[in-house]
Amino acid sequence: MDLPDATLVQATLAGDHSAFESLVQRHQSNIFALARRRINDPSEAADLVQDIFLKTYQNLASWRGEAPFEHWLLRVATRVCYDHLRSARRQREQPISQLSDDESEWIARNAAAHQPDSHDSDAARSLVAKALSRLSPSARLVLTLLEIEDRTVKEIAALTGWSIPLVKVRAFRARAEMRRVLSRMGVERYL
Repeated sequence: MDLPDATLVQATLAGDHSAFESLVQRHQSNIFALARRRINDPSEAADLVQDIFLKTYQNLASWRGEAPFEHWLLRVATRVCYDHLRSARRQREQPISQLSDDESEWIARNAAAHQPDSHDSDAARSLVAKALSRLSPSARLVLTLLEIEDRTVKEIAALTGWSIPLVKVRAFRARAEMRRVLSRMGVERYL
């Protein structure tokens, strides 16, 4: 089916379940990519994608058609991911472990010289993922959107439903929280 999203939404609301399947097939790779950027575990991200599409189906009538369906879907997905991160944060313990040897080596090497290679990139990604996993859900979300995905404050406000001043405040607090996390990890001596 190569129908526009709006047509598929209307058909779904009229009871055509195959129309919703077409919407899922059309958007599932983008939604999985979004979930994967926020959740480190691929199987957990896949489960979250199912939750996102369930929430989408349940709230499909609330899409007014003023913006593209994909934008609305990304907003739903962002909120479901945020809720999941908040819930997971409350349920897990937060042990602060030492840096791995690769991470320590990478920090030590790159404090003196900036010649990245693939091993360095893997260690840097690991370090960033470890630091992000220790942040509060709102801090992790805002830093991921702002710094990793390179979204504007206005885009973040639209995706999350937060006001622009709130996004700026949360970004400021998130950066301070990241500094504290890196300090506890022992990274500050290399910065």
